[in-house]
Formats: sequence, C-alpha cells, structure tokens
Amino acid sequence: MMLKKTLVLVGTILAVARGVGFADDLSSAPAEPALFGESLTDIDERIGRLDDVTVVDAISETAEEAPAPAEAVVELKAEEAQPACDVCQPAGAPPKPWKGLFYDNDFSYIYKNHTPLLGENAKEMQVDWLGCDGSVSVGGELRHRHMNEYNRLRPGGAVRSTYDLWRWRNYIDVRYSDSLRGYVEMLDASIVHEDLPATGIDLNRWNIQNAFVDLKIGNRNCQPVYLRVGRQELLYGSQRLVSPLDWANTRRNFEGIKIFSHGENWDFDAFSTNPVNTAAGHGPLANFDNERDTPDGSRYFSGVYTVFHGQENNIYDAYWLWDREANTPGTGADRSRHTTGGRWQYNRPVKDECCDVARIWHMEVEGGYQFGHEAGQNVEAGFLTAGVGHTWKKVAWTPSFWLFYDWASGDRDPNDGTNNTFAQLFPLGHAYLGLIDNVTRQNISDVNIRLVTKPSKKLTLIGQFHWMDLAEDTDVVYNIAAAPIATGPGKEIGEEFDMVANYQFNPNFGMQVGYFFYWYGSVIENGPNARGDASQFYVQTTLRY
Repeated sequence: MMLKKTLVLVGTILAVARGVGFADDLSSAPAEPALFGESLTDIDERIGRLDDVTVVDAISETAEEAPAPAEAVVELKAEEAQPACDVCQPAGAPPKPWKGLFYDNDFSYIYKNHTPLLGENAKEMQVDWLGCDGSVSVGGELRHRHMNEYNRLRPGGAVRSTYDLWRWRNYIDVRYSDSLRGYVEMLDASIVHEDLPATGIDLNRWNIQNAFVDLKIGNRNCQPVYLRVGRQELLYGSQRLVSPLDWANTRRNFEGIKIFSHGENWDFDAFSTNPVNTAAGHGPLANFDNERDTPDGSRYFSGVYTVFHGQENNIYDAYWLWDREANTPGTGADRSRHTTGGRWQYNRPVKDECCDVARIWHMEVEGGYQFGHEAGQNVEAGFLTAGVGHTWKKVAWTPSFWLFYDWASGDRDPNDGTNNTFAQLFPLGHAYLGLIDNVTRQNISDVNIRLVTKPSKKLTLIGQFHWMDLAEDTDVVYNIAAAPIATGPGKEIGEEFDMVANYQFNPNFGMQVGYFFYWYGSVIENGPNARGDASQFYVQTTLRY
C-alpha cells in the first residue's frame, strides 16, 4: 500500500511537470556535458539569484537571505540589467531587504527613487550626536503560525495537537562609519492554545536575542577586519550544520567573540561561543520561561568558516567546527566533537539562440567527517549530501526540479567502543529532511525529489517527496531534536509528501500554507513507538517593518 501511494504521488508530480513543459524540455536538452547551476539552498541574493525564490526561501522564511560569510557573488552577465535611470526609469526596491539575520539587512535602495516600503523611514537615520558619519536603524517583525499536527515523532506521544505560535522581533542598529557598530535585538516568542507541553523552540518570553559590538581592527586586501563581541546569531553556508533556525518560534543564539572579514574573493570567520537559549540546546525550558537568558558555561561551540567565491559560477566552503561540553546531560561525561567539511556549489546558465538564459543546471555537494570522543567512546562519523537540479526560465511557471541524496552515519556496533552516529550540531533540518520535522541528520539515508513552480510573481508552489531509511539498522531513529526513538526491525523509516504555497503580497507582508503527510515504515510500525501515519497543516503570516 505504501509503495502504491508513493508511485501515485510521483506520477502526479511528473504529470504536473509535463503540463508546464518540464518533461518536454528535458527530452530536448543538448547532448553537451551537464552544466550545473544554483543549488537548492541559495538563500543569499549575493550568489546571483536566478529564481525569485528558492525552496528554502519559500518553506522556512530564510528567504530573507544568508549573511555574508555564507555565500558569495556568482556573476551571470547574461541576466545583468543596465542601471536604471533615477529620473525616467526609477530603480525598484530590492524584493527582500530583510535578511536571514536582521543585522545583515540591506536598505541601501532608499537612496534611489523607489516604491516606499513600510518602516523604511526608520532605516539609516542621521542623528546629530553621531555626526555625518553615523546612522541609526530600527525595525522588526511580527509573525503568527497556526499549527495542526497528528502523530509526529515528538514528546507527548501519538496524539493530535493544535496550537498558535506568536513571534515579535525588534532591533536597533547604531553605526559610526565603518569602524564601530552596536546592534541590539529583542525577541518575544509565545505559544497559546497548546494541547501538549511547549518545546524548547516554541517559547522564549521577552529576551535579548542579539546584543553585540563590532570594532574594526584592521584591513585585509583593502577589506575591513572586524572583531565582534557579545550575543549573536550564527548562520553559515547551506545551514545544514549552523543555522539560527528561523522556522522555530524561537531562534538560536550564542554568546562570545568572532573575528571576520569578507572580501572580493574570500570570506573568513573565526568564532568561539557558548549556546544561550533553549533553541540552542540550553535547558530545560522551565528554567527559562519568563526568565533572563544566560549562556551555557559548560558548552562551547567554536569554529573557522571560509568561503572562496573568486571563480565564476563556483562557490567553495571549507570549515572546522568544534562542539565541546564539559558535562553531557544524562551521562556526566565530557563530549568533544570536531567536524571538518566542505561544500561545493556549481552554477551554470544555458543560453538560447538570443543569448538569453533559458535554462539553468544546478549542482551541490557537501560532506564532513566528525571525530573526537563522547561518553567514554571514540567518535568516528560523517555526512554527505549530493544534489542535481534544473530550472526552465522560459517555460510557464518556471519549474525547477531537484534530486537530492542525504546521508548521515549511524552506529554500526553499539558495543565496539566507537560511536559512529553523526551529531547534527545546530542545523536547519526543516528545509532538508522533510517539512513535518520527524527526523534529523543522524543515522539517515534520504532520497528526495523537489519541484518548485511560480504561477505568478507573488505565488510560489513547492512539492517534495522523501524516501527515508536508517543508515544502520543497528542504530535507532533520531527525531528532529536528536532524541533517540526506540525502533523495530528493518530499515524503512517511511515516506513523506510535502506541499507548500507561499504568497508574498508585498515585500512587507507574506502568507504561507503548508500540508505534510508521513507514511511510517517498518521501524516505527513494528516498534514500541508504533502509531498511525502522521500529518501536519499550518497557516503562517509574517509582517516586517
């Protein structure tokens, strides 16, 4: 029955694709070697966005772009427009001046003729006490999401739960030339009408989310080098390992220091921090509800993240991340995991006879090796992601089709003194391993396909399907919070089908509707946590100012 459902859904996706010219264009592709382009997780407009919105954009509200360390410019000269005349052809406002990290927001368009946006008058304001070289910006966001879910792999068991999530963010950004900056952001995250106890990503009342000072300490190839001290969110690369987790009602944050410099060809970040709120793993939640957030002094998260974007159509990431905890909860033992890895993203447009970009190939590969020790055992683990896709720019609805494989190791033998289970660190798992948020990047083998279409400039439709298995049947399933779930025999975790519609009324206000369904496989159906198939529905509205 499960296989039959899978085949029906895949057939439906392919039929829709053919209806918009997807399959026909596939058969007429040139015989030249594959030319790959923008990857699935391009969440930063600086990579030369080829589509108005990507899968991660539309699904997880990270459409507001990643920070400079994550990506780099990829020039696609065939699509570069001539600068608009400010008098006869006014330049329009950027489609999304709000970024994935609000401290990277870009309102530079206000100095040109444009269509006004709500709240822009409070950006880059000149104040007397800072002189001509200083500015002050204030802004924020109000977001609401209604959730209705059934039988997810979450605390509370196999039950239906409906609840409402509210989130309010406000920030003030004070700058003096390029040498000194102070940034403070408040976050209030609340949950109401809940049937089950709140989790660590649902609730965080009236706390300081970001509070840091940037000081220019030098130059590197005519680019500034900064020291950042204080509380800060972190976001790197594809967000598979380090993300503020915008889908959550709360957002992860850390406290510590960072040295960073972002240049024409290279970006470099080095940081040493402590996790702060419950979304970053500091808990329990009861200790933080209506209390002031404090950093976890027993846990350290440090790393070096570099990006090379000096080669056209290519982006290369290389990183080392260190997660150390002096007293691991539940074991009392020290934990020290090092993750070394890299990511390659290749972008290549294909032009038609008029030299316009007609199609785009996509390719992305990311992987890492994890080593160290945990709970008295050595650690040897890893993960790998590989994806290929294609976008048809001149076909109705501009469809994009993707095929991805995600793998993260599991423990081959629980009694051999070596832990082979990959640890997910601080990811945006929601965007990659099923939108229903049942599993995480630990002991997982996931083949998935994704189709993104744009019936109009404001409407984006997303469909995706996942086939999930255990990487090792000697290990268990890990839910989205990395908690182990006792399982039955076999390797099949299940299949998931996701549908999302995102409508952006204007740059300030947008709405999302999503429905996800999960057919559990043998490891759940025949285990102690057996339950019926799972589903989830949500409606979300977001206002930014």
